[in-house]
Amino acid sequence: VKPMNDMKQLERLISASVSPYHCIMTAAASLDGAGFTELSLSGSWKLEQGHSYYIKAYDSTLIAFTIGELADQTPKLKLAASHTDWPCLKLKPSPEVTSGRYGKLNTEVYGGPLLHTWFDRPLSMAGKVCVTSDAPAGTKTIFVDFKRPVLTIPNLAIHMNREANQGVAVNPQVDMLPLLTLIKSDLEKEDFFLKALAAEAGVEKQDILDYEIYVYNTESGTLCGLDGEFYSAPRLDNLTSVQACLSGIMNSTAGNEIHVIALYDNEEIGSSTKQGAASLLMDRVLEKLFLSLGCSREAYLNALFDGFMLSLDVAHAIHPNHSEKCDIKNQILMGDGVAIKLSASQSYATDATSTGMIESICRNAKIPYRKFSNRSDMKGGSTLGSISSSYLTMRTVDAGIPMLAMHSAREVMGTADQKALVDLVTAYFNKTNMD
Repeated sequence: VKPMNDMKQLERLISASVSPYHCIMTAAASLDGAGFTELSLSGSWKLEQGHSYYIKAYDSTLIAFTIGELADQTPKLKLAASHTDWPCLKLKPSPEVTSGRYGKLNTEVYGGPLLHTWFDRPLSMAGKVCVTSDAPAGTKTIFVDFKRPVLTIPNLAIHMNREANQGVAVNPQVDMLPLLTLIKSDLEKEDFFLKALAAEAGVEKQDILDYEIYVYNTESGTLCGLDGEFYSAPRLDNLTSVQACLSGIMNSTAGNEIHVIALYDNEEIGSSTKQGAASLLMDRVLEKLFLSLGCSREAYLNALFDGFMLSLDVAHAIHPNHSEKCDIKNQILMGDGVAIKLSASQSYATDATSTGMIESICRNAKIPYRKFSNRSDMKGGSTLGSISSSYLTMRTVDAGIPMLAMHSAREVMGTADQKALVDLVTAYFNKTNMD
């Protein structure tokens, strides 16, 4: 059954994507299997019509594209974008902290997580390690995943904090230091983490130059609800959209168009990085693509102005216990399909013209959807659609699946909605006329 196939693909992606780097490696493996060819970001490109390619940018962002067999000197440009990162904890340099014989890790908050949801869970670590090398750069990168629960952040017992159920402030520097080990001797106090990291990377401790390591929730996703209509898992924001982008471009035919997906890093911290949606990365990759096909810069600019982007990120489903937190009219439930997100502030890039184009696709393909807006007296989150479209100057729609517990260590979605999102991206790429 196709809905379960979509969910199985999502489940595999979530399980493998324990850091943005691992998400990109998993996405690249899927694209390799679908016949895409990897290109170097700074290399010379020799592109052919009817072929598909991808580029990994700085380890945590990926751009893939398919060039239609009939693409002429002014091919139509369609983009779909999502992000690979999620709110979590990230290790600081020299993270070893001791409290008695307890060995803890010094972390900082990445993005805007619901911090209290990280307590009392089985946690692990993953990321990349830069080590000395004989290569010209003098360094090489090793990607690591501890793959087992090695950390936990224990709650303070109710007996020691009687007001806990009335709500307690969480101090990131005091309360969010994960417990890693018991110190056996004073000699271990200074480098117990570095020793563990070296062992995991298969290198000598002294060869480690630097690292970027994230803390992640090791819990598996699970169906819940009487009929399995809900799915509870870590990292649904925004791996649901990553999977939809991948499925959409791999299951579409470009014809006389160029289809592009972007899996950006750093959305949760504002996108203003070299690999984020607020950079010129996409603009430069697209220009290089068009120039490699022999197109003029004018043709490239025309393609941008006539292009369209589907920006995919999750939306807030109406909460069963707090319906007052949603708009009085423009609400969406888990199971309602795709949320088309609108905001007068343009924190979502959607406008009436672009909405009409996506609505038409949904209606023709019988894809369930609803329009969504936040309460007028409550500012919602922003996403990469407005940021990226302001650089690329193209029409854009912000959309995604509705979910609960957004930015929790474990989130909840409707199982049927992933199919709706995948169907939308696939139909969007396969639709021929979007003028």
